[in-house]
Amino acid sequence: MMNRSLSITAIFGIIAIILGAFGAHALKEKLDIDALQSFNTGVRYQMYHVIVLLFVNTYSGFSTKTKKLISLLFFIAIIFFSGSIYAITAGGIDPKLIWFITPLGGLLFIIGWFIMLLNFLKKH
Repeated sequence: MMNRSLSITAIFGIIAIILGAFGAHALKEKLDIDALQSFNTGVRYQMYHVIVLLFVNTYSGFSTKTKKLISLLFFIAIIFFSGSIYAITAGGIDPKLIWFITPLGGLLFIIGWFIMLLNFLKKH
């Protein structure tokens, strides 16, 4: 599972770099400043969690079960949180249609971080 999680993490990292460049160049002239800032928020959160996933999946202090759980939460959170932001800002999707997806992704991020916290506290 670790290799699969690390592979998915690398894919999300590649996508974050591509979308960051896309936002900086192709979308710069097409989106207003607020939409571009929102798009960049999606890219930042995606990349932050890619970095955390690299840590999670290589940290020997987490069990395989914990690594799988945190990875799954963060993978879905990236898709929901960042993906919905991309869909709204660059894809032109009406935010009223998917308003609940972004905060659901944020909640999954929080749950993943909370699980990490609980595991760290159990170690001491």
